[in-house]
Amino acid sequence: MVTVATWNIENFFSPGTEFGPATQAIFDRKVALLASTITSAGVDVVALQEVGDLGAFDALLAALGAGWTGQLSTFFEPSHAIRVGFATRIPVTATSEYADIPLQLQGVPTDDAGAALTRMGRGALRVRVAVNGNDLDLVSVHLKSKLLSFPGGRFQPHDEGERARYASYALLRRAAEAAAVRYFANDLLDGHGTTRRLMVMGDFNDGVDAATTQIVNGPPGSEIGTGGEDQPDAGDGWRLLNLAPLIPPDRRFSRIYRGNRELIDHQFVSRALRSSIQSVTTITGAVALPSIDDRATARKDAPISDHAMVVSQLDL
Repeated sequence: MVTVATWNIENFFSPGTEFGPATQAIFDRKVALLASTITSAGVDVVALQEVGDLGAFDALLAALGAGWTGQLSTFFEPSHAIRVGFATRIPVTATSEYADIPLQLQGVPTDDAGAALTRMGRGALRVRVAVNGNDLDLVSVHLKSKLLSFPGGRFQPHDEGERARYASYALLRRAAEAAAVRYFANDLLDGHGTTRRLMVMGDFNDGVDAATTQIVNGPPGSEIGTGGEDQPDAGDGWRLLNLAPLIPPDRRFSRIYRGNRELIDHQFVSRALRSSIQSVTTITGAVALPSIDDRATARKDAPISDHAMVVSQLDL
C-alpha cells in the first residue's frame, strides 16, 4: 500500500522574506503543523504547491524527519516565486518538467498590454517512484488562481470594465495552462494509459465540472461513477480519471471561500491505476480550515494552509 497526497501549503516562505511570516516562531509553528499533518496521515509522497524559498522547503523536509527527500520545479514567476514540488520518503528514480503553453494557444492575452502567454506561471513537475517493482509517475501542478490582480500590483480594479477584462484574462490563462498539463500527460501516457501508472494532481483552482478541469480529463466517457466506468473503450489509453467522486460527500471540499465549500484540488489517474485506488479523502489536520476571501496578504501569519490535503491510498 502507498499513500499519495496533494497539498497547497499556502505561501510557504521563510520569515524575513517579502511573503513570509513576521516571526520565526510563527514560521516554526506552521512547519510543525504541516509536518505533523503529513505524518499523521501516513503519507509516502506528497505533491506540494506554493512552495516559496528553498530554506522553507528544507525546513519542512527536516521536520518530516530522516528518509524524506524533496524535488522542486525550476519554473516560477520571479515576482512571486511560488512553485510546485514533492516531498517523498520513496526514492525518486526520474524527474522531468513541463511549462510550455501549446503553440496554438500562445496568443492568449494576459493583460491590457496584450502580452502573450508562452509559459505556465508555475511549471508542472513529474517524479517517478517505484512501488513493489511498479513504476509510478506523479505530476504536481498549480494552475492560475481566480484571485485577480491588476496593473501596478493592485488587487482592486479601477472600474467594472477592468474587472471584467482581467477576470477573462485569468480564465483564459487557466484554460491554456490546463491544456499545457494535458499535453504533458499526453507525452507521459503516449497512448499507453492502460499500462502506464500516472497520477496528475494539484491545485487546479476550479471545481470538478469546470471547463478548465474537464480539459485535463482527456477523452470524455468512462468517468468514475458513470455507467461506462467499467467498460473499456478506445479512449482509455489517453484518459485521466478524476478521483473526486470517491471522496466521501461530507469531505468533498479542499477550500472554504466566503463560507462556501469548494473542491479545487484534484487527483487524476490513468486507467492503469483505477483498480489500485482503495480510498480517497481530504484532511485538514489539527487546525480547522478557515473561510477565506480575496485579501491576498491577510494570511501571511496564518498557522497552516487554507487548503485541505487530498489523500489517496493505492494498493500496488
